[in-house]
Amino acid sequence: MTYTVELSATAWKQLAAIDRITQARIRERPEALAENPHPPGAKKLQGREGTEWRIRIGDYRAVYTVENGRLYVLVVRIGNRREVYR
Repeated sequence: MTYTVELSATAWKQLAAIDRITQARIRERPEALAENPHPPGAKKLQGREGTEWRIRIGDYRAVYTVENGRLYVLVVRIGNRREVYR
């Protein structure tokens, strides 16, 4: 069972603002969500509407939603851990 993984327009903008070396490392992690949308270390965010999850990528975080019925993962935000939750 393989999920379709997409980045939102906001996530693409946030990714473009990061240096290229870090970008390469960050791009690998959301692609891995296609096989397992809840990998070890993924955490469900508290106090959010819907079901948002986050994965750690060094000092950065990727916040995403999962639709199990459609086998779809949407990465909503990517950013530094200090700023991504605001």
